[in-house]
Amino acid sequence: MSTYVYGIVRSSHPDLPEKMGGIGDPARTVRVLTHGELAALVSEAPEDLKPKRRDLLAHQSVLAEAGAGGPVLPMRFGGVSPDDDTVVAVLREREDHYLERLKALDNKVEYNVKATHDEESVLHQVLADDPDLRALSEANRAAGGGSYEQKLALGERVVAAVKQREARDAVTVQQVLEGAAVDVRPGPENSGWLANISFLVDRDEADAFVAAVDRLGKEHGHLVLQVNGPLPPYSFVE
Repeated sequence: MSTYVYGIVRSSHPDLPEKMGGIGDPARTVRVLTHGELAALVSEAPEDLKPKRRDLLAHQSVLAEAGAGGPVLPMRFGGVSPDDDTVVAVLREREDHYLERLKALDNKVEYNVKATHDEESVLHQVLADDPDLRALSEANRAAGGGSYEQKLALGERVVAAVKQREARDAVTVQQVLEGAAVDVRPGPENSGWLANISFLVDRDEADAFVAAVDRLGKEHGHLVLQVNGPLPPYSFVE
C-alpha cells in the first residue's frame, strides 16, 4: 500500500501520542520512518484519497502535534509515496538539505497576511492625494454627474489611481511587517487581494508580529488585513 507523508522531523524529535490517528476513515495510525538524523511522519494512504474536510483537518492535526515538540518540515496535503522504502531513500538522498532546513525553521512559525482595500476609504484617499482628480470629480458633481464621456473619463482615472495605490500599499505591507519577521515569501496571486504574503516569525515573537499587523491596520485605515497563523511553515519548505 502507498505511504502518505505528513512531514519530516529530526529522529530525536519527541514521540507523537501513541496510536495517533491521521487521514482516512477509519483513521490510519501515524508511524515514524527513520534514517540517520531524520524521520518521516507517515501512515498508510487510502486508495481514494481526496481533499475532504476530515482528512485536511487530520493532516493539520498531525503537523500541529509534531510542531509543538520542535521543528517540522510540513508536507502539503496529498503527499503520497509508493512505499516506505521510497520515503527512506529520499531521507537518505536529501539528508543534508533537510537537516539544514530544520535548523533554519527551529522555533519558527508562519503567518500569512492578505490585504485588500476598503473601497470607500481608498476612494477618499486617492481623491485626497490627487488635486486634479479631485477637481474633476467635483466638476462632475457640480454638473449633476456629468456627461457619459465625463463619467467614463473620471472612472478610468479613478481605477488607474486605485491600481497605483494597490501597488504602493502592497510594498508598504511587506516593508512594515518584514521587520518583525525572519523571512518573507510572496504567496500566490489571488484575485481580490492586493497583497498575499507569508512571514516566517520566531515563535517567541509571534505576539509582537500580530501587534505589528494591528498597528499597520490602524495607521492605514483604508487597508483591510486578514491574518492567518500561527501555521506550520509551508511556504518556507522547498
